[in-house]
Amino acid sequence: MEQGLSQLKQDMLAEIQQRVGDKVLERSNAELLTKLITQADSDDEAIKIMSLGTTYKKSGLHYEKRLEKMDNTIRYFKKNEALSFRTDDSKPVHKLIIGDNYEALQNLLIQYKKGIDVIYIDPPYGKDSMGEFAKTNYENGITRDNLLSMLYPRLMLAKQLLKDTGVIFCSIDDRNQAYVKCLFDEVFGERNFVATIIWQKIHSLKNDAKYLSDCHEYIIMFAKNIESFHVNLLPRTEEMNARYTNPDNDARGPWQSGDLVANGERKNGHFIVTSPKTGKEFDVPQGKHWVYSEENMKELVNTNSLWFGTNGDAFPRKKRFLSEVQAGRTPSTLWLSEEVGHNQSATKEVISIFGERGKFDFPKPISLMQQIMLISSKSDSTILDFFAGSGTTGHAVLALNEKDKGTRQFILCQSNEKTDSTPHGIAYNVTSKRLKRIMTGECYDGNKDFPWLKDNEPYGGNLDVYEIERIPNHLTADGKTPFEEIDETLYGKERFKTLKEKIDWVCQNFSNAQKYAESDEDWEERVKEG
Repeated sequence: MEQGLSQLKQDMLAEIQQRVGDKVLERSNAELLTKLITQADSDDEAIKIMSLGTTYKKSGLHYEKRLEKMDNTIRYFKKNEALSFRTDDSKPVHKLIIGDNYEALQNLLIQYKKGIDVIYIDPPYGKDSMGEFAKTNYENGITRDNLLSMLYPRLMLAKQLLKDTGVIFCSIDDRNQAYVKCLFDEVFGERNFVATIIWQKIHSLKNDAKYLSDCHEYIIMFAKNIESFHVNLLPRTEEMNARYTNPDNDARGPWQSGDLVANGERKNGHFIVTSPKTGKEFDVPQGKHWVYSEENMKELVNTNSLWFGTNGDAFPRKKRFLSEVQAGRTPSTLWLSEEVGHNQSATKEVISIFGERGKFDFPKPISLMQQIMLISSKSDSTILDFFAGSGTTGHAVLALNEKDKGTRQFILCQSNEKTDSTPHGIAYNVTSKRLKRIMTGECYDGNKDFPWLKDNEPYGGNLDVYEIERIPNHLTADGKTPFEEIDETLYGKERFKTLKEKIDWVCQNFSNAQKYAESDEDWEERVKEG
């Protein structure tokens, strides 16, 4: 591996070699990409170069790549003290980051590289027609090429944030699912594809559709490393447990009977089984055989593990005890609205918090997000959503923690895009206010008059709100440097004892800082003073 390269560049070079080995990238192209990435001035530039390698002969995914603008400013977290709050120091400190999620992800890498357990995203995608411009969740125009170009560098950063045991979920509609799935194949590798979940987003079908009623969306699921990934079982339903009864008061508890007969003739497959209650004898008919040997069947009789009916004269069946079955149920790829909610229920949830309709279009239901967390997270997992929208992911984390006494932490990223219903921006008018209300029982202005409180207790907990600030990579107008403006404690660091330590840390972790720190005489003077 090349010496002196950032960890992100080293990971990219390793990924290129993996793609060559998987025969999805030509070696000559790989050599060129390796050379360009090695010589790239920054991680930003390296990501853009890496995107040139996303047209592979294997997947056939082609799109017009639109690269993000670059500048020489340093982007960093600044805490919004007015929106941050504490209610209970014994509970996790959650985070809301307001600003461009690409810059938010870059900053999160400083503290959370390979530290995120679960990522969920619901990116803006066309709701109706994918024409020249498509209407999206956030009321801005986006073409499919723009959607893929926007997602690619963010997925590259998201991959760096995930633990090796981590998993990422992406909601997407029917029109874009195939394209986005191909993009995920290329960023995370086809070998790490877990499943495509179908979510029934509409509870009752509409009869006014021109062709077919659109009643579902997809959730694409990829592991960081499929060999290290584990899916949790879902809790058993009351309906599943109700199938187990105990008509004979067996001390081992409720049971369900199962068949003892299989098709086909088999040597030693015919023998007599006698009911201990009535002495009635049974054998399987011709063309069938007992599924257990004669010795094992006698043992089942002796241990009262066969059921011959209430009167002891029915054809025997094997008892399968509830205590012996797995503690949960294996998740399926079909999620019905009765279990995980639908669009209408999600809208009602938002209305109950804000007391009015129209604050945010197309929210996801809390129960859907909880289902995602149940199958993918532990009680102490860190969960990231970098298209946070109304904040449903954060709400679901709080509700699940309350339910199982977990300590999951959420990190939400949301741009502050303004709409007619959110004149101060989505993050200010919706995301932060929702979290404030459900965590503390009141809004920032002290308002406690919203319907959600009638049926719910505030979750408590703590929230740090950060905003993305920019600073030139030289002296600012007031004479300060980035080393004085950037607060290392927002990145999980103790305060540095010397300015030299601070400068080294900034240059190592923040894009656009390294090459200027080595040449700015004023900064060198500050190091000497420190």
